[in-house]
Amino acid sequence: MHKKTHTKVNKVVAVTLNPALDLTGNLASLKLGSLNLVDQGTLHAAGKGVNVAKVLSDLGAEVTVTGFLGCDNDSLFCNLFNEIKATDKFVRVTGSTRINVKLVEENGQVSDINFPGIYVSPQAIIEFEKTLFELAETHDFFVFAGSLAQGISPELCANWIQALKQRGKKVIFDSSGAALAAGVEALPWFIKPNEHELSELVGGKLLSLDDYQQAAERLANKGIEQIVVSLGAKGVMWLSKDGKNLSKWRYGQPPEMKIVSTVGAGDSLVAGFCWAAMQGWQAELTLSFATAISALAVSQVGVGVANINIVTELQNKIMISDSEFKL
Repeated sequence: MHKKTHTKVNKVVAVTLNPALDLTGNLASLKLGSLNLVDQGTLHAAGKGVNVAKVLSDLGAEVTVTGFLGCDNDSLFCNLFNEIKATDKFVRVTGSTRINVKLVEENGQVSDINFPGIYVSPQAIIEFEKTLFELAETHDFFVFAGSLAQGISPELCANWIQALKQRGKKVIFDSSGAALAAGVEALPWFIKPNEHELSELVGGKLLSLDDYQQAAERLANKGIEQIVVSLGAKGVMWLSKDGKNLSKWRYGQPPEMKIVSTVGAGDSLVAGFCWAAMQGWQAELTLSFATAISALAVSQVGVGVANINIVTELQNKIMISDSEFKL
């Protein structure tokens, strides 16, 4: 089903404005306020945009990565970019890229301890903007994923999204909090809030499927063409505009998976939708593929698609519907 020879668009830019080295520890259960012994641990280059880049590269995309990296500890990032054959256009800044701690319990629950990150100077921002708009001359798909580093305001990020949109680019934006709130005003082509991020975005507690639908439809009415609401193991809701500019809901439900870690599942979902859009796939194939990529992610440690055949097998187990599913 997935053949590189049928690639329609192969080039994509993955933007990570606040990357991190993820220090992941696996333990039986987390005991707050007490000594915790980790069974095994890993330290690897990450950040939402970096994770998206890894998955897209595995799928066959020609990926360029950019954003901001600390000069003092970029070696693991350089190693990863070489491994996935990504073109490194990150702007280096003074200091060290943050280390985020993820504690994964046997039941699949993940506790995140995220640090603030590097400070980005005005000069570094100018250098990044130059890089970004140079890439816009040769790329049509841009993925902005993750939080913002110190020195980058939500409004500035929104300006970049708007500038790319004005150049006719498809911008996929996956963030949260103030960054997401400002970014949606720039009307990116695609957003992927989870249920908590959508609730925060619209300023109210969303409890039902109808609540999610109404919130997403208000955003669609502003001019956002593709809105995916990620509901974790419960599935995916996708509101998209077809050629007649009419919005349509589709729903994807994955099979029950043995959860190893939920780290990177949302990033994998974004990468799946991005790749499908780059290939020009039809809606049902797009949704089954992206949902399968995300389902695969929870069954493994770390992001990536080592065997596309597993994704194809999972696609056959995804329930796709135009009608509502029950939460």
